[in-house]
Amino acid sequence: MIAFEAVFLGNNGNVTVDLREILPMTREILPKTALVVDDEALIRWSLSEGLAEAGWSVRVAANGAEARAAVRALDGVPFVIVLDLRLPDVSDLSLVRDLRAERPDVPMIVMTAHGSPDDASAVMASGVYSFVSKPFDVPELVALANAAAKR
Repeated sequence: MIAFEAVFLGNNGNVTVDLREILPMTREILPKTALVVDDEALIRWSLSEGLAEAGWSVRVAANGAEARAAVRALDGVPFVIVLDLRLPDVSDLSLVRDLRAERPDVPMIVMTAHGSPDDASAVMASGVYSFVSKPFDVPELVALANAAAKR
């Protein structure tokens, strides 16, 4: 469990502040965190390396169950999700919907190698930040994550 309270000593007594209230104001000074979700180890590695080189703290997940657990572990922390649409344990929009329901404040970039125009429309209608087709350029995806983190 992550602590979200800070106690400041003041002349008129202690003041307790819930840090979650000031997190939106501190997005620019906190380390950027990304959750990369893909069943392909090479994609997880290449995105992790690219994001880390750009100053991101990166967590990875190889399937929907790991992604759900990682999102719960990041409760209250601002981050960006980079998610493959088709995973071994989920190959529809249910994971996107579940993660959006749990953390509607978190920008999500969805990628797929098997997308159709209907998939892209459905994904964007679910409220994600962006939809990317594989193969992609890692620096371009890092730039997209940077832009998503600033929103």
